[in-house]
Amino acid sequence: MLRENVNDLLAFLAVARERSFTKAAAKLGMSQSGLSHIVRGLEERLGVRLLTRTTRSVAPTPEGEHLLKTIGPRFEEIEGELVALTDKRERPAGTIRITAEDYAIDHVLWPKLRKILRDYPDIKVEFVIDYGLTDIVAERFDAGVRLGEIVSQGMIAVRISPEQRMIVIGSPDYLERNPAPVTPQDLTRHQCINLRLPTRGGLYAWEFEKDGEDMRVRVDGQMTCNGITQIRAMAVDGFGLGFIPDGLAMPEIEAGRLVQVLADWCPHYPGYHLYYPSRRQSSAAFNIVVDALRERG
Repeated sequence: MLRENVNDLLAFLAVARERSFTKAAAKLGMSQSGLSHIVRGLEERLGVRLLTRTTRSVAPTPEGEHLLKTIGPRFEEIEGELVALTDKRERPAGTIRITAEDYAIDHVLWPKLRKILRDYPDIKVEFVIDYGLTDIVAERFDAGVRLGEIVSQGMIAVRISPEQRMIVIGSPDYLERNPAPVTPQDLTRHQCINLRLPTRGGLYAWEFEKDGEDMRVRVDGQMTCNGITQIRAMAVDGFGLGFIPDGLAMPEIEAGRLVQVLADWCPHYPGYHLYYPSRRQSSAAFNIVVDALRERG
């Protein structure tokens, strides 16, 4: 029975993970109708419905969810072992998928990886920009990046950058028209450019600290976006104060297009960390990427 069902189980896993016959069929390189027929045949042989189908969505039934959680990791382990065998070739190869903020990609990941990837043409890297707390296992990423080393149980964290600092900035023109804030509470009287966090669904509360006092301020303003490079551009254009990494702001500050305020309220934070599942089968390609990103200082 196992021999008959392996391919059918792989088809079910693809649909259950993608929540779509269309996306799963494209991923597997087969027709949607053929995939639907395979899954239906599996359900008939098992005598249980695995997927709930509507005109708009596909979702696992409780029995399907149980099957996904129990057999999914086992197939991943098998796949990992096959990848490990492949990596015993002379040249490491494979695709490494990493999710991170655009600032981390531009200023941490890419500057380090571009130095070594020319030496490993068979290693492919895919970056996906995301400000949410992505479930890297469910979304099938090899690793994620976030500030700080606190990650969920079962994850390994590797520091990949020095300490980071978020600072408040505004254009000279804006600060000529509006008195500079002296305390974080003063921000409530300013036009501020908000950052929306997609996973949490809300606006990011600006975080400050001074003399052991922590403070979070909810700001308001005309502009809101979900990317910090856009916040920098809007601040340069005088649409309000922004809260962005100092590394992103410094070129504009040095050029006189931005001014920093509330400097004594903006602390340093633990740097960016790469995190990945502790049970992940480490391929040669993945180990090369991790080693290249690891912060040495």
